[in-house]
Amino acid sequence: MRTVLNKRKKMTKLFSDFDTVSAKQWKQKIQVDLKGADYNSTLVWSSQEGINIKPFYHKDEQPGPLASINVQASQFKICQSIYVNDAAKSNTNIIHALNEGVESLYLIMPSEDIDFKILFENIDLSATQIYFSFQFIPIDCLDRIKSLSNTSNISLNIDLIGNLSRTGNWFDNLKADHLKLESAIDRASGFKSALSVDMALYQNAGANIIQQLAYGLAHANEYLNHFKEKMTQPLTFNVSVGTNYFFEIAKLRALRLLWRSLASEYDANQNCEIFVTPTKRNKTLYDYNTNMLRTTTECMSAILGGADTICNLPYDAIYHKDNDFGERISKNQLLILKHESYFDAVDNPSDGTYYIESLTMEMAEKALILFKEIEANGGFLKLLKEGTIQRKTKESANKEQQLFNEGKVVLLGTNKHPNPNDQMKNELELYPFLKTDKRKTLIEPILPKRLAEVMEQERLKTE
Repeated sequence: MRTVLNKRKKMTKLFSDFDTVSAKQWKQKIQVDLKGADYNSTLVWSSQEGINIKPFYHKDEQPGPLASINVQASQFKICQSIYVNDAAKSNTNIIHALNEGVESLYLIMPSEDIDFKILFENIDLSATQIYFSFQFIPIDCLDRIKSLSNTSNISLNIDLIGNLSRTGNWFDNLKADHLKLESAIDRASGFKSALSVDMALYQNAGANIIQQLAYGLAHANEYLNHFKEKMTQPLTFNVSVGTNYFFEIAKLRALRLLWRSLASEYDANQNCEIFVTPTKRNKTLYDYNTNMLRTTTECMSAILGGADTICNLPYDAIYHKDNDFGERISKNQLLILKHESYFDAVDNPSDGTYYIESLTMEMAEKALILFKEIEANGGFLKLLKEGTIQRKTKESANKEQQLFNEGKVVLLGTNKHPNPNDQMKNELELYPFLKTDKRKTLIEPILPKRLAEVMEQERLKTE
């Protein structure tokens, strides 16, 4: 112990011999090295969100104390998605996933006619986080779920507005859906969480990060306006992350700050659950193995940003049906990050990094301005019904699409260094492109679309 203390004293003395260098001095040195080139036009670039990125960040330029996010990054849960059509078969799949290191489950429920006792037979619900994805408003099945031995780790993930945004329609109609939702919330005591906000939809449709945060916050505010006295449980945010590594870390941190600020205004629960999946927007059909690289960095961003649960996307998810190999690879990516890459070693790895702290605060501030504009113009639902949210999302998506078409947004193997011998026509088990069904809708739905779709369709024609 004495030896360690002596070493520490020597280290302190060693670094005290160096003079501190101010931000102004660093900038002057850089300008000298530029030999007359303009500092701003040469080294400062602007993101699609209008955030100017500087070549260096310094504590002198921090406007105030660093934000306290209070996350436990080391505690993130590894999740697997399972489509539940048959209770017994799904139970077998759940047990298999848990035996291979999965800690959480995302259960897609197309029907209420499921025997939950069979579904969760031999499953320790006290040690397993469950996220439901109901394709309806769960009423009749809630009592059956509550009859299970332990429901404190079950999140119901009910999102009425998310369904309207995604499909253009209510489940039934405005009045019936709201009555069902209120009934579901009343019956949700004992569950970890009842309501959720589908921010992933906005990301996959092409909204930029500021829009994602503002839309997610305004979306949540609609629930606070209607159910503020009943929102005692944490809200769940379903978020997609892209490959802009540091921006995505900052996005999740900014989301926690924004929700904490908004919830405090309503005396609602200021904690939230952040459930993260990699985006599909940048995933490609050709040179599909690069999708593994993309999802790896996206999962890393999610961990460092403080996601509670991460459900990885198989590299072949856009064109293959669910399969053991794709699911095993996606699961192993998270297992390696958690247990072999020391991502479970530190709770707050992003705290104190001036670049990420600066991004976090600027994103939060810009998103708050946009959120206030949405509220001043009648709120999220009003703008959704008018088509404003859809139009703004399309504008952002078109800008990104143009950058992709010009090669300024790069998807390796697709618009940069493509393999001309790559053949995919006979590999398609799923239709990998945007499908639009002609049907009557109350509002224009927000439609997710991948950047590479048009280019891939042209390549398929020439195979």
